[in-house]
Amino acid sequence: MELPLHPNACVLARHPAGLVALDKPPGVRSHPNSAEPDHRALLHLPYEAESEAYRMDDGSGEAVFLLHRLDAPTSGVVLMATDSAVATAVRDAFARHTVRKTYYALVRGLPARREETWRDRLRVRRERGTLRADVGAGDLAETRIECLVTFSGPPVLSLLRLRPVTGRTHQLRVQCAARRLPIVGDATYGDFRFNRNYARQTGEKRLFLHAAALHLEGDRMCLPAFEVQSPIPSAFPAF
Repeated sequence: MELPLHPNACVLARHPAGLVALDKPPGVRSHPNSAEPDHRALLHLPYEAESEAYRMDDGSGEAVFLLHRLDAPTSGVVLMATDSAVATAVRDAFARHTVRKTYYALVRGLPARREETWRDRLRVRRERGTLRADVGAGDLAETRIECLVTFSGPPVLSLLRLRPVTGRTHQLRVQCAARRLPIVGDATYGDFRFNRNYARQTGEKRLFLHAAALHLEGDRMCLPAFEVQSPIPSAFPAF
C-alpha cells in the first residue's frame, strides 16, 4: 500500500504483518483535527476519529490505523497498521504498558539524580479548545529517566533519556516542567524567555523532544515482534 506521506515524513520500517513505522517531523500532526485531509498531518487522507484510522481515498475502503500519537511539536517514531487485527493487538499492548518507548529531551537545568523513576498523578483538562495537563491529581504517570550529558551554562542544559511506562497526555513535558526541568522549546509548559533566547542564538526553533525508539515484544497470536529506531535530529547538541 502506497501511503500519501507528509513531504517531510518518511517510512522507517515495515513489517509483513502490516505494521508501518513513520518518522514524524516536528510541527506535523499525528492525525487531522477533523475528518477532512490536512496537509499538516502525517498522511494526506480522510480521518475517522471513532476508529482512529485514516481511510484510503482510492475507493478501496482500506484503512491505515493510527496506533498511538505524538504531540505535533514532538518528532520521531509513529506506528501505524494496515491490518485491523494487528492494530487491535498493538493498541492492547499500549494499554497494558508493555510497549517499550525511548525518548530524548534537552532540558534546562540538572536533575536531582542521574537515574530515577518519576511518578506523578496527571489531570488532563481542556482550556480554550486545547488539552492541558496538571500534576497533582488524576491518572498515574510513570517515567524512568537517565541524564546522559550535562552542558555547562549559564544556564545549565541536560540531555535526558526518558522511558515512559505509561502514556498520558503531555506526560513527559509536564513531568519535566514539574521538576523545574522544562524541555527546551516547549511553548506550553516551558521557559518562554529562555526558549526565545535559545532560538535566537542557535537558529533552532523546535521542541527538543524526540521519540527515538519503540519495541514490541510480540506473541504467538496477532502481535508481531517489532523494533524501530529514529535517528536523533542533528539539532540536538550532543549529537
